[in-house]
Amino acid sequence: MISTAELRKGATIEMDGKLYSILDYSHIKTGRGSAQVRLKLRDVRSGGTIEHTVQSGTKFQRALVERREMQYLYGDDQFYYFMNTESFEQIPVTADKVGDAAKYLKENDLCEVVLFGEEVIGVELPMTVELTVVETDPGFKGDTATGGTKPAKTETGLVVNVPLFVEEGTKIRVNTDSGAYIERVG
Repeated sequence: MISTAELRKGATIEMDGKLYSILDYSHIKTGRGSAQVRLKLRDVRSGGTIEHTVQSGTKFQRALVERREMQYLYGDDQFYYFMNTESFEQIPVTADKVGDAAKYLKENDLCEVVLFGEEVIGVELPMTVELTVVETDPGFKGDTATGGTKPAKTETGLVVNVPLFVEEGTKIRVNTDSGAYIERVG
């Protein structure tokens, strides 16, 4: 069990027979009465977001989720395929479970697949990934690092705003939370 005093962002709880991931929480103390906790929750299975208010001290059932490091193999029209690096077992994961992580996945990349029992409930990426720019406007003489940005399409199809000096074929590091350019690699 987990009480409202032990809540953390990213924790997974069971409530009303559903799995929820905590996106945000705040303690509310009113002038009279007991304190309350406002939760912003994401339904792990459906992806929907709800807000829920409970009394301070309420206990929730902690969902026992497991994170396994797996290697992304390939994707087709319906599934993304991941391989357990220890047992070499391959598992298909639906596109809705992969979500926005698909924009950053390259073949043979390592990531964490989040499981509840044997059910895949999500894919977690490292904080940054390295991608190759496949399409962008050419830079011109005199372009500098502080001279502005331009859109660049990466090998995964993700479009990132990059400095003007970045050219096609350049490897860049991208933040997976914000989708922002961080730096040129090598």
